[in-house]
Amino acid sequence: MIDQHLHKVIHEGVGPVALLVHGALGSRSYWHDNISALRTVCRPVVVELWGHGKSPSPEEQKRYEPHGYIEEFENIREELEIDRIWLIGQSMGAALVMHYAVSHPERVGGLIITNSASGFAEPTEWQERNRTMVSKIADQVDEEGVECLRDSWINPGRSKRIAAETLKLLANEFSEHTAAGIAASFRVTNYALPLGDSLAEITAPVLFTNGVEEERFQRHLPRVRKIAGIEIVELPASHAVNAHDPTGWNRAAIDFIMRHPISGD
Repeated sequence: MIDQHLHKVIHEGVGPVALLVHGALGSRSYWHDNISALRTVCRPVVVELWGHGKSPSPEEQKRYEPHGYIEEFENIREELEIDRIWLIGQSMGAALVMHYAVSHPERVGGLIITNSASGFAEPTEWQERNRTMVSKIADQVDEEGVECLRDSWINPGRSKRIAAETLKLLANEFSEHTAAGIAASFRVTNYALPLGDSLAEITAPVLFTNGVEEERFQRHLPRVRKIAGIEIVELPASHAVNAHDPTGWNRAAIDFIMRHPISGD
């Protein structure tokens, strides 16, 4: 069996290593408008979810579960030979990095996360949503292939608020997605993402960049505040916060990382 791992792009930079994890249907260029700024305060490592971009699509469904991603993130940390790592996540990626922070608190220097209904939703409510709407999306991908979602509202790469150059990159990378990986991401990963009471177990410094124009997310803010000491910055953006308002997001991220140095950086 081929040893399969998440595709990653390692960028040069100054400071701690930061793992950047995009959301469903995203890819490496989702962070295109953030990398240059982040490099001034950290060393960004961009990973792509299973079946997204250049990452493979494992046959073992358990690798799509949060624990499977936790193992991959831990492998990357060990490969880079660092004691602690920063975690930056968007949407599904935000939920996954929070799962890692709960599982390996001693390995986390800090987190920067964006709107993530999947991470902050009430678990039972979210899982019922998956049994209805989300499972149908996965079934459609099984039957028609990934292209059926290219023009869907759930594809972050269709937002006209994202810079034209970035949109072009995302459109090209969308063609790299695999049906098996995308379907499993909706059917397996998405189902298991809500952290519920585990949110209170996150002990690292956390910055939440709230895209206030995503109105349907705002009802989850009470659960966001379950994370002790969390800092919340409100930005004039919707779901794709870091891509809709890269200037504001970059400023907030840089400031937060600079105020929370990892000992030994």
